[in-house]
Parts: sequence; C-alpha cells; structure tokens
Amino acid sequence: MRIGVLALQGDVREHLRVLTALGAEAVAVRRPDELRSVRGLVLPGGESSVIDKLSRAFGMQHPIREAISSGMPMYGTCAGMILLADRITDGIVGQETFGGLDITVRRNAFGSQSDSFETDLDVPVLGDIPVHAAFIRAPLVTRTGDDVEVLARLDDGGVVAVRQGALLATSFHPEVSGESRFHQLFVDTVRAS
Repeated sequence: MRIGVLALQGDVREHLRVLTALGAEAVAVRRPDELRSVRGLVLPGGESSVIDKLSRAFGMQHPIREAISSGMPMYGTCAGMILLADRITDGIVGQETFGGLDITVRRNAFGSQSDSFETDLDVPVLGDIPVHAAFIRAPLVTRTGDDVEVLARLDDGGVVAVRQGALLATSFHPEVSGESRFHQLFVDTVRAS
C-alpha cells in the first residue's frame, strides 16, 4: 500500500518513518504525477502559509483539491490540519487552504514556539491508553460542521483531533512524540478505501 507525504516543507521524514514502520510503502510527494501514484496523503506539520505558497508554485494545489473531492484519504497534522480546513482565522493575507474538512481553525492558537507543550489526551476511538501529544505552534478547531466527528479535546474542551469521511486531522504532532495510533488509523482508512 503506497502512501505519500507531501514533501514541500515540514516534518516529512518523521511521517515517512512512522508509515514505513506500520508496513506502508511511504513516499515523498512533490509533483502531481507522484500524487497520482499514491492511495493516501499525509499533510505534515510545518508552516501552513509556506506549504500553501509552495503547493501553488509546484502545481499541487488543484491536484490535491481534486484528490480530496474524489475521496482520497488524507491526514493532516498541525499545519496539515490548517490546510485541510474549509475556514481559517488568523491566516496571513492571501493564505488559502485545500479544504475538505468542515471546520474552522485558528492558527498558532496557543502562542509562539516558546509556548509549545505536551499533554496526554483521551482518544476513545484509539482505545483506553491516552495519547501523548506534542503541540508546537498548534492550531485549534473553533467550529465543526455537523458531519465532523470530534476525536479528541483538551481538558478545557478545545477540539484538537477530528475526522470527516476519509479526512483525519490533529492539531498536534504524533510523529514527534513516538505515537503511531493516529497513523495506524489513517493506514486503516487508506486500506478500506
């Protein structure tokens, strides 16, 4: 099973490593022909505005939007969540998303790099053992549509993991904290598609 990681900017290697450890054929995706060769795509953490600009420069924005529309499974972490959101607040002037998830996200909702933190989250869909989550200049979901399933919340109720159809997104970086269950959930989604 061939799964891609959008390799324009961000923590690409970490995602490739986790997917490979789970038995997927994980490949870097930079061009439309590489996107056509995969069954699912991870949108990594990084800088959402930079990934947006590079996706346009590399001719990837429209092919990714078309892949989402055609039902290709995608998993966005941190900046990837922002890119999958239909609506964004606090974006830079002219910033666009790929869309697909009926959510509104706020960029850098927890502050700057120095405000990064780690915490344990209850994620019932992944079992009883809490998920150790690393939040690095993370977004926060401020609104969800009716068809969006909330998978995890912070203690204050803030939404940090969602799923809608074949699209999965987390505010945090499981690939950084050694957590593989979200990637396994994504691999299972790709396998079932």
